[in-house]
Amino acid sequence: MNMRRKRTYFERTAGSPQPIRVELERRVRFNEADPMGIMWHGRYPLLFEEASEELGRRCGLSYEEYRQAGLYAPILSLHIDYFQPLRLAEQFRVAASLVWHEGARLNTEFQVLKQDGSLATSGYTIQLFTDQLSGQPCMVTPAMLERCRSRWKAGEFHPCP
Repeated sequence: MNMRRKRTYFERTAGSPQPIRVELERRVRFNEADPMGIMWHGRYPLLFEEASEELGRRCGLSYEEYRQAGLYAPILSLHIDYFQPLRLAEQFRVAASLVWHEGARLNTEFQVLKQDGSLATSGYTIQLFTDQLSGQPCMVTPAMLERCRSRWKAGEFHPCP
């Protein structure tokens, strides 16, 4: 049995850069709620995708950049822990954090936070880089991820202290 996590899912390696983080503000829409006025559990992966898309734009891993590089990054694993419900029209934030990993994969953690800062939901995805034509997994880190890592190591994605 997996333990529900309220903090992090992926181990932070000593000496590696801090995760790249983005946050989006949203409100629970009518078409996202069930008959009880609670956000339906199947909507959370879509929230994760919205935040992941913004994270990709920020660090050079947008869908257009994937297309130009001839790569895909399918989801290998998706995990969600539910702690508190979100209700119709409630405001909340979705945070996505890309966690450093040396392999040709993306480890992303997600948090859905209520207005008071309490955790509603958390989860993670693991994406593996594949070649668009062959569909085969990349055995070495693709150039677009190396460019992202170079900028990441240089501190480009983190505000100055």
